[in-house]
Amino acid sequence: MTKKTLVVIGNGMVGHKFLEQMIAKKAIDDWHLVTFCEEPRVAYDRVNLSGFFSGKTAADLTLVEPGLYQDHNIQIYVGDKAIRIDRDHKTVTSANGITIGYDNVVIATGSYPFVPPIPGKDTQGTFVYRTIDDLEAMAAHAKSAKVGVVIGGGLLGLECANALKHMGLETHVVEFAPRLMPVQVDDAGGTVLKNKIEALGVAVHASKSTTAIVSENGRVTKMQFADGDELQTDMIVFSAGIRPRDEIARDCGLAVGDRGGIVINDHCQTSDPDIYAIGECALYDNRIYGLVAPGYTMATVVADNLCDRGSNAFTGADMSTKLKLLGVDVASFGDAFSKTSGAKEFAIIDSIQGIYKKIVVDESGDRLLGGILVGDASAYGNLLQLMQNQIVLPPHPEDLLLPPREGQSSFAMGVESLPDTAQICSCNNVTKGQICSAIQEQGLTDIASVKKCTQAGTGCGGCVPLVTDLLKDQLKKAGVEVKNHLCEHFAYSRQELYHLIRTQKIETFDQLLAGHGQGKGCEICKPAVGSILASAWNDYVLNPPHVGLQDTNDAFLANIQKDGTYSVIPRIPGGEITPDRLIVLGEVAKEFGLYTKITGGQRIDLLGARVDQLPLIWKRLIDAGFESGHAYGKALRTVKSCVGSTWCRFGVQDSTSLAIEVELRYRGLRAPHKLKSAVSGCTRECAEAQSKDFGIIATENGWNLYVCGNGGIRPQHAQLIAEDIDKETLIKYIDRFLMFYIRTANRLERTATWLNKLEGGIDYLKQVVIHDSLGICDELEAEMAHQVETYACEWKTTIDDPTKLMRFRHFVNVDQPDPSLVHVEERGQKRPAFDDEKELVITGERS
Repeated sequence: MTKKTLVVIGNGMVGHKFLEQMIAKKAIDDWHLVTFCEEPRVAYDRVNLSGFFSGKTAADLTLVEPGLYQDHNIQIYVGDKAIRIDRDHKTVTSANGITIGYDNVVIATGSYPFVPPIPGKDTQGTFVYRTIDDLEAMAAHAKSAKVGVVIGGGLLGLECANALKHMGLETHVVEFAPRLMPVQVDDAGGTVLKNKIEALGVAVHASKSTTAIVSENGRVTKMQFADGDELQTDMIVFSAGIRPRDEIARDCGLAVGDRGGIVINDHCQTSDPDIYAIGECALYDNRIYGLVAPGYTMATVVADNLCDRGSNAFTGADMSTKLKLLGVDVASFGDAFSKTSGAKEFAIIDSIQGIYKKIVVDESGDRLLGGILVGDASAYGNLLQLMQNQIVLPPHPEDLLLPPREGQSSFAMGVESLPDTAQICSCNNVTKGQICSAIQEQGLTDIASVKKCTQAGTGCGGCVPLVTDLLKDQLKKAGVEVKNHLCEHFAYSRQELYHLIRTQKIETFDQLLAGHGQGKGCEICKPAVGSILASAWNDYVLNPPHVGLQDTNDAFLANIQKDGTYSVIPRIPGGEITPDRLIVLGEVAKEFGLYTKITGGQRIDLLGARVDQLPLIWKRLIDAGFESGHAYGKALRTVKSCVGSTWCRFGVQDSTSLAIEVELRYRGLRAPHKLKSAVSGCTRECAEAQSKDFGIIATENGWNLYVCGNGGIRPQHAQLIAEDIDKETLIKYIDRFLMFYIRTANRLERTATWLNKLEGGIDYLKQVVIHDSLGICDELEAEMAHQVETYACEWKTTIDDPTKLMRFRHFVNVDQPDPSLVHVEERGQKRPAFDDEKELVITGERS
């Protein structure tokens, strides 16, 4: 097979990242990769360029591992600039006369420093701060200089000022705007930053317009300003912004913006679909992205599209930044300047410590929109996660800027990205830093030791998954073998325990503990093993061998709420419900005084049921034809649907009927984590199938199957695993996918996280599920068939057994309800009373 030729113009950070992506995706099997590198050295780290003046060499800064390009047959022309693209003949020609025919081109020429049209700008002693060659020239000149000036007080300008200080020069920063870093910080933050930098010995001159650079004997001597002031200097570095290098695109007739930049679409294609542009030379939605991270995203998008990895798209990028400039922490993220309508600000200024912190929240105060941190950016990681994931803020958003109040819980997201101050265990107030220090200093290698040493995870146990991930991360960094043991009672992973239970036909926790564990078990292994047993044998979870393994929700077949009452969610397959059943739900809610709400998964939630009321409510619902919706279990929750071709003029298939069939097939299926699904009747995607653990979208020719999507704190789109398949094949693939996930996922691991950790990703999953590469598909289908055949409604099984009903009471020895439950009315329904309302209700001052 003849390889196609891909020419990459530019070998900077973004151009190199693109080549790395192509290597990672094994594109060299299909593509002959050629790149032109204008500089005399291959790609290096421009972000940390100032490290060159603190002892780093060009070799230290390089991004290219020795032999990387040669080992992957990438042809690179170092010190040769591509100067012309002939789109008619599809060739690229270089300054050295090399001409390469292409199938596709990726332009990654980056940007060049903007030098204002100031008289004397080309005088000896003036420089730009862009390349290693620039730095070497600056260092040579600095040997005979005493004073250095940076024109430009932005990110790169302050980095440059740091470089001048490292060279031993008296350093000044001249900024046209009234404050430093005008794009990132506001006036108050700019003032704090200016004071901090001046305290470090760098003079700051804001609101200065340079009108001339004066020289004597051909060398710089001073600068003149529009206000009549002058500044003596013998070295000037321009860092007044960047401009996209788009000349090669202009010359070949590609579309460019009015102010420069190669126009690209969502796939980073230029006006010629065979030519792509990425990085600072590219103009997306009339914007140049001047950070490396968006360029890396563009590189990934292009690599995915060229390698047929789906329709990955660039839709813009977060320009949040955190830097240490001249030793001063500066961070800016999101809507830092309160441009959103109704936005509100919270800010604190500590002039003594030189700290400025501001957050911007929405009109309701519920969501973080952005912020600015100067002098102390330790909260940046936490705040960024809150903003990016749109997490509801605490009642007092200012708490995000102040030391935590007693008992305040952490709002940090994830593990590796969390700051050391993040509170991992709220029960015992243990931070990430304390856990990491304990692991490192005391050589801890198992979760039991971490719990014993730090007390993390010894309270409610809800933080143990985070503590476990943190332990694994620290051990991996230390080069220690990571053991994926479920807990201290079982020296096996969840996957290994599942295999033992299946192969040895173990049917109870006690059997498993006696044969393969130690001790008595804990709040980690009991529910996990209970889930595995349910997945393997589908036995009733409240049977004597299993009832003690369940957490509160599974033990009472309902979700416990914050006031100790429970919610009841009956199954409504596909969201389809008859008027008679709808009336029954209303009657039950009125009879038992329940709060009613339609959930995001097209179900009706009845909240506020006392534990003694649950069997009575279930009986009414079961008599009306309802059954348990399993909203309490790590099981299939819902299969959402649109109305499909039955009603919708855009529908191409009957999505409602399929959603009902799918939900009834997989109802009650226990898994490592909850499962959500959806069926859309056309590509308009009203059921949002691509955000589900498995989603189905109708096509003109059948159905497309997507897997491993996820909402929640880290949303992830599902990935296409099969397209245009018939219903029989669809069901077969879903059977295999679900049982393979149940076999191999870790405890409490969603399908999205599971896929991300799966070596080979979606391609490997396709091989297993579709092509039966492991030879287990018959087993997976048989296991699912057993699940389907043995399904029984857990509510009905419970109310049919008088001995099981004995557990549904507030007190063991009496039938009276819990007298501490207090409710108030709001919007025509009851809700739990807040602490300050309870006494008013009890005394009759509030109903």
